[in-house]
Amino acid sequence: MTQILIIEDEERIATFVAKGLKAAGYATLHARTAREGYDLAIGAEPELIVLDLGLPDEDGMSLLSRMRGSGVTAPVIVLTARKSLDDTVAALEGGADDYMAKPFGFDELLARVRLRLRSEASVDVSELTHGAVTLNLLTRRAVVGGKEVELSAREFTLAETFLRHPDAVLSREQLLSQVWGYDFDPGSNVVDVYVRYLRGKLGAERIQTVRGVGYRFVADS
Repeated sequence: MTQILIIEDEERIATFVAKGLKAAGYATLHARTAREGYDLAIGAEPELIVLDLGLPDEDGMSLLSRMRGSGVTAPVIVLTARKSLDDTVAALEGGADDYMAKPFGFDELLARVRLRLRSEASVDVSELTHGAVTLNLLTRRAVVGGKEVELSAREFTLAETFLRHPDAVLSREQLLSQVWGYDFDPGSNVVDVYVRYLRGKLGAERIQTVRGVGYRFVADS
């Protein structure tokens, strides 16, 4: 599971971010000081770092410079109450990959997290295959058993999410977050509806229901 390090001394903000990221399917680590953050960035090797600049023991810009100097290459999204253009430029030139001013909306943060992780992990991936199902991410075409199948944009994104996590159980909340990108009414059945559409096109046996949890995409039996 993708691991994200949150370096933030305000407990309320850290809890808010961590809760949202966990609902989106990510694992999180939390550091309250620059010292803890540096040690976790080096030792835990997270895939992405969310960094507050106003830390109690060291300025976040200094910490960012130290992490980059120590070989930390994970994307860094800076969160800060500083809103000037000079601060933004300094953060980006200092090694940050993105910059968000407080207060911020979680949906926007999640979108930026996904963008940075996708840029890091998927630049060379043009095709996903599991069993007899193949998705071409460049042409947005789906092939099942050698035959092309037409998918809507949303169906394709749902299929892509499944094929990026083959044989893993994905909860409805994870699928909502990764495919629709924002929170629906918890009572919404949009995931179940689109899973039904996808089963009709890719094969019902390929998407298993895990009762009380979610769905699993499996290879051909």
